[in-house]
Amino acid sequence: MRDVIVLHGLWVPGLVMSPLAARLALEGFRCHLFRYAGRGHPLEANAERLLRFARERGPAHFVGHSLGGLVILEALAATPAVAVGNVVLLGTPARGSFAGRRFAGHRFGRWLLGRSESLWRERSAICWTRTEPLGVIAGTMPLGLGRALGRLPGSNDGVVCVEETEVEGMRDRVILSVSHSAMIVSARVAAQTAAFLRDARFRHDAA
Repeated sequence: MRDVIVLHGLWVPGLVMSPLAARLALEGFRCHLFRYAGRGHPLEANAERLLRFARERGPAHFVGHSLGGLVILEALAATPAVAVGNVVLLGTPARGSFAGRRFAGHRFGRWLLGRSESLWRERSAICWTRTEPLGVIAGTMPLGLGRALGRLPGSNDGVVCVEETEVEGMRDRVILSVSHSAMIVSARVAAQTAAFLRDARFRHDAA
């Protein structure tokens, strides 16, 4: 399977995923950038649009950064019959976000989060029940907007803590020294993503 549907995170346009898509193309994949309104539309609406987008393109792998990963999880949980390859989440706050909860405590922060506010609240680990392999990449370079209101607990990428990326039932997880925003331009992240899309496992010897 060569096709990959790639999703961006909150506050950014779909084109920010172009560097990652270009690196995946060099590995033999054909990427399709899915654009959505993270602030303006609820998760369920974005997931429904993603499913329509996916059906138009046929079987594909999925890669999502941050909020984009939550859109993928919602879409694939809602419709088990959709044809899927492997799935990679990049810095996705599957268990909520300490930084997001801080932002939501301020009026301006709630405005910034928009319709996505509820997604950042603390919750139990999402359970991946599909048979297709799910891989998670987490970062440990604590540089990002999430630190604007103070330090984050534990290892984190400046926005999302490593423990917040855990998905029950994930096939593999690799932890890299990269910040949240830098994930989408990191050659190491792209290489690990390509490895999981091909082999359903990360290259821990290269982490």
